[in-house]
Amino acid sequence: MKIIRKNLNLRTFIFFTIGILITSLFFTNLITDAVEISSIEFIGQATLPKRLSFQNTQLGGLSGITYDSSNDLYYAISDDRGQKAPARFYTFKIDLSQGKLQDSSIVPVGVTTLLKENGQPFVPGETDTEGIAVTQVETVFISSEGDVDNSIYPFIKEFPLSSGKAIRSLSIPQKFLPDSKQGIRNNLAFESLTITPNNKYLFTATENALIQDGEAAQPDIGSPCRILQYNLQNNQPEKEFLYQTEPISPFLNLTGKFASGLPDLIALDNHGHFISIERSFAGLGFGVSLFQVSLSDADNIQNINSLLAIDSKNIKPVEKKLLLDLRTLDVALDNIEGLTIGPWLPNRQKALILISDNNFNSIQRNQILAFQLKIESSFIRLLRGIVQNFKL
Repeated sequence: MKIIRKNLNLRTFIFFTIGILITSLFFTNLITDAVEISSIEFIGQATLPKRLSFQNTQLGGLSGITYDSSNDLYYAISDDRGQKAPARFYTFKIDLSQGKLQDSSIVPVGVTTLLKENGQPFVPGETDTEGIAVTQVETVFISSEGDVDNSIYPFIKEFPLSSGKAIRSLSIPQKFLPDSKQGIRNNLAFESLTITPNNKYLFTATENALIQDGEAAQPDIGSPCRILQYNLQNNQPEKEFLYQTEPISPFLNLTGKFASGLPDLIALDNHGHFISIERSFAGLGFGVSLFQVSLSDADNIQNINSLLAIDSKNIKPVEKKLLLDLRTLDVALDNIEGLTIGPWLPNRQKALILISDNNFNSIQRNQILAFQLKIESSFIRLLRGIVQNFKL
């Protein structure tokens, strides 16, 4: 009896100590909602019919996707430059109620034409819309890469879901604006777009290096991209971070034609944790990888106009950890460019949705891939570590 009482007293003491520690951490703001992915599992794919016509538009070029949890809808941006139909995004329903994805799960339900601030449609060739991110106030931000060859600047604009008429433009820092000596490269600019869950910060990134930062991706050589952070409370860019892409996959380096870069990222929390896509193509198929990304220890390079002008070896880039190489799946990959975090699945894991841009090419597909993510908060990881240390 004394042994049992002694063990109970010890357990009571341990739980009391844990309770005090957790309470203390809350009051000192050491516990956040920062998250980490502990596992990822493929749960299916779907392909939209080729040459699908929807509401008098050719549905295709789906370069980015975002999930609206309040309405259980997805919005996908088309990168059609106005050649097939005016600049636009599509609304989809995606049924994941059975915890898997198949062709019948995807249903297009709407198309929204994008309009300038003056209410006029964009002129064909004026946009190359690539990224999309939904807000908490029934709007979406959309990024356009512009067209360097025709002196058209990139933009990031906000559009109401109801009208599609632009209501806000974010200023693009001068170092990103293209001329002969600096700025974005053509078709290698703002493909990505994401907003933190608290709706305070928006992030985008260049797909490859700025001219003054280094080379574009080459076989066996990555490219130094910039992640750009905006404060949506004052509409100003406030930080930049170095993101180094991986070299082009060796098995693709055989044809002489290649492309590689950072087409999208999605914020996991309010504390600088993301999932990124890196995609390569070199004539023999696509290589696609997902990475967990952390800005926690990365240097802010906002005040550095050129990485080539300094010793960039001393700059701490964002931390990357490979989450999944999609070539390990038994799936023929297409041109995966967009991703978003979806709803909770029946097993209480989070859905992750990826989407491909078919380039309006008859031999490509509008492909959607679904995964389930096991996500843990910093609080749960901390609590588990405490319990393990006490060996309860």
